[in-house]
Amino acid sequence: MTVSKGVLELGDSAMTRSFALEKIRNIGVIAHIDAGKTTVTERILHHTGRTHKIGGVDEGTAVMDWMDQERERGITITSAATICHWAGYRMNLIDTPGHVDFTAEVERSLRVLDGGVVVLDAVAGVEAQSEMVWRQADRYGVARICFVNKMDRVGADFYRTVASIESRLHATAIPVQIPLGAEAGFEGVIDLIEEKAITFEDGPDAPPRVASVPASESEKVALYRHKLIEKLAENDDVILMPYLDGEDIDKATLKASIRRLTITNRVVPVFCGSALKGKAVRPLLDGIVDYLPAPIDVPAVIGHDPSGEREIACAPDDTEPLAALAFKVVSDPFMGRLTYIRIYSGRMESGAQILNTLKGKKERIGRLYLMHANRREEITEADAGSIVAVVGLRGSSTGDTLCAPHRPVVFESITFAEPVLSMSIEPKAKADSEKLEDVLGKLIEEDPSFKVRQDPETGQALINGMGELHLEVMVDRMAREFGVQVNVGKPRVAYREAITRAVQSEGKFVRQTGGRGQYGHVWLKLEPGERGSGFKFVDALKGGVIPREYINAIGAGAREAVETGGPAGYPVVDVIVSAYDGSYHDVDSSEMAFKIASSMAVKAGIPKGKPVLLEPVMKLEVTSPSQFTGDIIGDINSRRARIEKVDTQGDSTVVGCLIPLGETFGIATALRSVSQGRVSHTMEFSRYEPVPATIAEQIVNKTGAVR
Repeated sequence: MTVSKGVLELGDSAMTRSFALEKIRNIGVIAHIDAGKTTVTERILHHTGRTHKIGGVDEGTAVMDWMDQERERGITITSAATICHWAGYRMNLIDTPGHVDFTAEVERSLRVLDGGVVVLDAVAGVEAQSEMVWRQADRYGVARICFVNKMDRVGADFYRTVASIESRLHATAIPVQIPLGAEAGFEGVIDLIEEKAITFEDGPDAPPRVASVPASESEKVALYRHKLIEKLAENDDVILMPYLDGEDIDKATLKASIRRLTITNRVVPVFCGSALKGKAVRPLLDGIVDYLPAPIDVPAVIGHDPSGEREIACAPDDTEPLAALAFKVVSDPFMGRLTYIRIYSGRMESGAQILNTLKGKKERIGRLYLMHANRREEITEADAGSIVAVVGLRGSSTGDTLCAPHRPVVFESITFAEPVLSMSIEPKAKADSEKLEDVLGKLIEEDPSFKVRQDPETGQALINGMGELHLEVMVDRMAREFGVQVNVGKPRVAYREAITRAVQSEGKFVRQTGGRGQYGHVWLKLEPGERGSGFKFVDALKGGVIPREYINAIGAGAREAVETGGPAGYPVVDVIVSAYDGSYHDVDSSEMAFKIASSMAVKAGIPKGKPVLLEPVMKLEVTSPSQFTGDIIGDINSRRARIEKVDTQGDSTVVGCLIPLGETFGIATALRSVSQGRVSHTMEFSRYEPVPATIAEQIVNKTGAVR
């Protein structure tokens, strides 16, 4: 094998249907930050023979954390894809970030995956980010198994973690293993299906030893095996009758039942081990094969024809017309623009012409690659169920559907959370101005949660992201990858405005300059929408008072007006704009005239709707030794936080609250200060809420506020 410029050259390895669809697993490893996702992934790669040297997160040698920023910070920033093989099965594996600032990477990965391994910390149990990734997996119907990691740590409690899966994630957890020992005495696991004890040496390469269940554990094994069968009987009629009749159910029947229920998301099998020590990762691989779905086990992906009127089922079959989804775009320093694709049906070949249905354009496939983090293996074709990267798609972006030109189909795109934080940037050297614009365009293509806009007052470029770390990484990438040094301003909160009552407003645009003039006249009704609903335009015109060809222009003018901002200068959200009356001129009316008239009506109506300022509110969870709980609660209360829970877990206390984003700057330092550095915290966006009137006045008057 030779490696040149990051390309893996493996000889004549063009992909053919060497793996039947039932032998493929498209899976992701998802978890809360620091639960051990990447360590689990690195052990999987080692045990499957994909890598010969085990990478470590702490040493900065993890294969899947290939970016400089990832290795320096010891966290995963971008999702990385690879392929490995186990027991005759092919696994397309994606390692995802755990930090909330990079949740878009998790979102788009889960959109194209069939199954997931949720890694949980045996000490902390289910944490805030665990809940978030679980909700994302629910949204896309991704089947899951859980791996309770770090069983060798002080305070590890497998049974408490299983209880937290049921209480916090509202899932039916079924342990298929229980630990043999815990903390420093953790030796391995007991398989409840096979009724065997599997022990491991500390060395990750040492083979597992399989033996009978120790006599001291027999009662516990009998108890938890009975609970397992009982839960299966509650959810599966195949198990129910023999269970009620007191029959002995064979192992194959139990495994088949667990697989059926897991694929349909009715139960979640739970495994345990210590990834760092290499203990129980092999049984986890067996569990992935046994219980997570193949592409043919999940329902055919439903798309629509371009008109949206007819449904099209895209079955995982090589003989079907091509249908695929682009879920990620990367600017590669050697290859240029790489587009990551999940193929749902049909085959994709190098040089073939495909149709991008969202853009309405045909493109030609350049080269196809299988990915292994930042290295590539070139192939000539890819089949249904594959996850590959494509070179040559200039016009395709995240969420686009790619298909055979003779069968146009459109899949549901991927939606991402709106950014909540911004900062101003400008190039240090004037000569870099044009280059910066090009770099920002590439970063926006790669990361849909990263946005750029111009401050209308100062003319400065404002970069918008999901948090301080997100923006910090983006600025670092500009310098390292693209050679553009920038000056940055302080992070600023992305405030919004919303009206609180319904109003009617008129917009009339009339211009006569000799010859054909301009005439647009519209009456709009502005109503408050549900929080988080965004902007909605309703055509309520009747009787042809305004011709149909001007309706889209009215909607576009209203949208532009709310995005421009309300009285305080911030974008207006959660508003329903209905056009219900107006007039037109046979000669002078135009789309532009109605667009301007609509914009005028919205701008006139918003101040009459008693607008309020909205601020992003974050869900904060702080874990610390119990002795510091009082000081921590005191600090976050001083930041306008609302305490929602205070839970005790052994010697630690978990404080959960909702806190305005604007009050969180510097909170990490403050929490470390009051807890002697023994605190950890996670934060994720929850929702926008009205700002108290006195605070709102200060924000509007403050020169540093986002406009």
